Amino acid sequence: MNDIQKVYFIGIGGIGMSALARYFNSRNVAVFGYDKTATTLTKKLAAEGMMIHYEDDISQIPEGIDLVIYTPAIPGEHRELNYFREHNFPIKKRAEVLGMISRTQRTIAVAGTHGKTTTTSILTHILREGGVDCTAFLGGIANNFSSNYVEGKSDWVVVEADEYDRSFLHLHPEIAIILSMDADHLDIYGADEAVKEGFRMFGSQIKKNGKLLVNQKWITEYLQKKEVRNEIKTYGLETGDYHATNIKVVDGYFVFDFKSKMSDIDDLQFNLPGHHNIENATAAIAVALALGVSVDAIRRSLVSFKGIRRRFEIIYRNENVVYIDDYAHHPSELRAAIHAARTLFPNKRITGVFQPHLFSRTRDFLPEFAEVLSTLDEVMLLEIYPARELPIAGVTSEAVYQLITNEAKTLTTMRELLDLLATRDLEVLMTLGAGDIDTLVAPIKEQLIHG
Repeated sequence: MNDIQKVYFIGIGGIGMSALARYFNSRNVAVFGYDKTATTLTKKLAAEGMMIHYEDDISQIPEGIDLVIYTPAIPGEHRELNYFREHNFPIKKRAEVLGMISRTQRTIAVAGTHGKTTTTSILTHILREGGVDCTAFLGGIANNFSSNYVEGKSDWVVVEADEYDRSFLHLHPEIAIILSMDADHLDIYGADEAVKEGFRMFGSQIKKNGKLLVNQKWITEYLQKKEVRNEIKTYGLETGDYHATNIKVVDGYFVFDFKSKMSDIDDLQFNLPGHHNIENATAAIAVALALGVSVDAIRRSLVSFKGIRRRFEIIYRNENVVYIDDYAHHPSELRAAIHAARTLFPNKRITGVFQPHLFSRTRDFLPEFAEVLSTLDEVMLLEIYPARELPIAGVTSEAVYQLITNEAKTLTTMRELLDLLATRDLEVLMTLGAGDIDTLVAPIKEQLIHG
């Protein structure tokens, strides 16, 4: 790794890839890359000195590349990727490179089918506020850092352990958290039990004498077929070795008590809404205490945590309307986001705009998506965002629409949405999804501001 002078990223605009690109750039390695489309993030990378282009064109590859890094989302027929393969360049998946980096440092890895980005960002903020100058690779843009990469000087690194493509099996952390093990990425795993087995394999890779923290809701399933090699502790709401209790909303903030054998901390104030985020914060607090962070630093950092872009991000608010944008793309994530909105705004009508992400995920959770979307007061359903996938026969937004029991439902398009919203008397508006729905956030905000 120390001999690398030029690195090339295929898919540099991905949230995980761009964090790695920033890591190399911070070490004065020349960073080049390709992505399909220009985005706010790729433009920022270019402004930071990286050379990026948007055509699959081997003539734009510079000479002297020492390492090629790609994401599994890149299609097999990609010309640049095949050029590098045919000419025997050193090629690594993003997860492999993250594993190489983590082996040189003391690693804290956060795994789970949802909650990774939030928990990793909370933990990073607490550690740095508490004097642990960690490096971090985040799966979103943390508002406290305005980045998905945080450069630190200590030997600790905080990383997201991504289950997609079994990427997290490249990691061998000293401390690990398992937040959830819901069925997801069944295009990779095939079945729910295979997903859980993947998490068990990840947990078995913790270094000797390391620590594993598992959500209390999942501990029974985690321990099935698992030979316990390291210390395992649990966390949760009202139960677990570390748990949050006495949860309430006070003046628009969540307040809770943290209980454990290590420390009891009362009346913690936290900016992020939702019981699921209290749960995430509880896991982060447990790890921070293990690393010697003080109670005062924990209390201070929870108050000052500003959240992550597109994680229940309040985009606009006035006396009439609240607009929230959220990355939720799995039924469990949608349920948590909608529940958080109901908790904060109990007497308001909630309108949700949802863009399904991936044909395979829509197929695998069709009734679950319809069930949770039916809990909204009004549903506006966009076309499926395909990302890396080709269409699957019979898998459409129309299929989800037909199963939604709420009569206040509309099938619409990205192009038609703004005009549709203009006809509604909105109280709480939520845009939900992991595709390109985020390109509508600024136009929706402008429309709400100017009426």
